[in-house]
Amino acid sequence: MPQRFMIFGMPLSVLALILVNALIEFALMASDAGLLGIPHLRATAYRYGAFWLTLLHGGPPMFPAQPATMFLTYAFLHGGLIHMAVNMLALFSFGTVIVRRLGQKRFLIAYLLCAIGGGVGFALLSPSPVPMVGASGALFGLLGIWLCWDYLDRRRYGDPLWVTGRALLFLVLYNLVFWVLLSGNLAWETHLGGFVTGWILAVFWSNNILAQSRRRRFGSERSGRWS
Repeated sequence: MPQRFMIFGMPLSVLALILVNALIEFALMASDAGLLGIPHLRATAYRYGAFWLTLLHGGPPMFPAQPATMFLTYAFLHGGLIHMAVNMLALFSFGTVIVRRLGQKRFLIAYLLCAIGGGVGFALLSPSPVPMVGASGALFGLLGIWLCWDYLDRRRYGDPLWVTGRALLFLVLYNLVFWVLLSGNLAWETHLGGFVTGWILAVFWSNNILAQSRRRRFGSERSGRWS
C-alpha cells in the first residue's frame, strides 16, 4: 500500500473511521460530564441518529429522512467509552488487513454497506423497542468478508474447511455468551445482518481477491523451495 495512504502505520480509511467514532463519543462524554455547555447531547444524538425500530412501524420521526438515515447513523454512535473503544480496537485489528486486499475505496464502501446491512438485519429480526447503536454491524460485516475469503481460498486449494467452520462457531458462541451476559440486550440481529452483507460482498469481489491470494501463495511456495 502506498505510504501516502498510511499514517502511523495505519491505513487512512481505518484511521478516519476511528477518529470520527472517537470524536463523536468524546463529545457525548463531555456533554455527559457538563464540560461542553450543551446539556443532554447524548440523548439528542440518540433521538436523531440511533436505530429506532418504531420508526418503521408508524412512529413519528424527528425529520422526514430519519427512517432511512438511521440505517447508517446508528453505526457512528456508541453506548459509552468502553463500547466505542472495543469496537475501534477491533476495527484497527482486522480492518487494516482487509484494506490491504480491498483497497481504501472499496474498504470504505464495504464498511458502510455492512453497517446498512446490520440495520436491515435488526429491522427484520429484532422486536426491541429500545434504540440500537454501535459499529458492530459494520465490524461483523468485515469479519464476514474475512471469513468468506478464508473459506473460498481453502475450498480452492483443498485445505481443511473445518478451520473456517470453527471460526463461525466461535462467532455464534461469542454472540450467545454476550447475549446472556447483557441480559438479552445484545443486538445479535445487527451482527448477523452485517456478517451476511460482508459475506455477499466478499463473494462479489472474490475473483480479484482469489487472484491476489494465488500470487501470494505461489510466491511463498517458490520462496520456500529456495530457502
